[in-house]
Amino acid sequence: MSYENIIIRNENNVAVINLNRPKSLNALNSEMVAELDKAFGEIAADPEVRAVVITGEKNFAAGADITNMVELSPEEARAFAFTATFNKIADFPKPVIAAIEGFALGGGMELALCCDIRIAASGAKMGFPEINLGIFPGAGGTQRLPRLIGVSKAKRLIFTGAMVKGGPALEMGLVDTLAENPLEEAVKLAEELAGKAPIALKLAKECINSAGDVDLQTGGKIEAINWSGLFATADQREGMRAFIEKRKPVFTGK
Repeated sequence: MSYENIIIRNENNVAVINLNRPKSLNALNSEMVAELDKAFGEIAADPEVRAVVITGEKNFAAGADITNMVELSPEEARAFAFTATFNKIADFPKPVIAAIEGFALGGGMELALCCDIRIAASGAKMGFPEINLGIFPGAGGTQRLPRLIGVSKAKRLIFTGAMVKGGPALEMGLVDTLAENPLEEAVKLAEELAGKAPIALKLAKECINSAGDVDLQTGGKIEAINWSGLFATADQREGMRAFIEKRKPVFTGK
């Protein structure tokens, strides 16, 4: 499929998705999010792609496109929200890494929260300015942010609409790593993850994602089922045999 609002390149089992609305600082609109939804569907079905990086030229994404939102009714606003696509990215069966430069605000920061790992430039500006527009984050931000950084810190960011740069963002846990070149660092990590066992990565992600939604005992049961199920895979045998034979494993996702 050809895309107008995103650019995708595949290399070394990694798909790099570049948000591509530079004139609007990559502000998210319905067309871009629909293309993201389609792209992640195609990537999920592509066994050659084992990890994904989301980035944007100069800016990650400066929020949602407000020009499309001013006159929405409540019903239209619910239809406009990006929640379904963002949930799809959060639950994606392969690792997803955000490489953040420039602005990552509002819906753009919510998109970054859907990723498994966030790598940012020290000068990146991140936050949730929606309160200054008479709204609040509505695509998972009020749910994912407190789970990531804690309730009080999440309230402060959302209530004030303040922007934070890389250092404070790293300190509060909003991002995982700072890098001079976030995209280069993200691709390097994605290529490393692409060499791991795909089924084990998928099931580990499922277990970790469920940890915030269930009690410890239930989470342990989910973990036990997924962990033991890996012993039916060829990758488990390959990984353990390679360890015993002191060689690098070659995982096939089977």
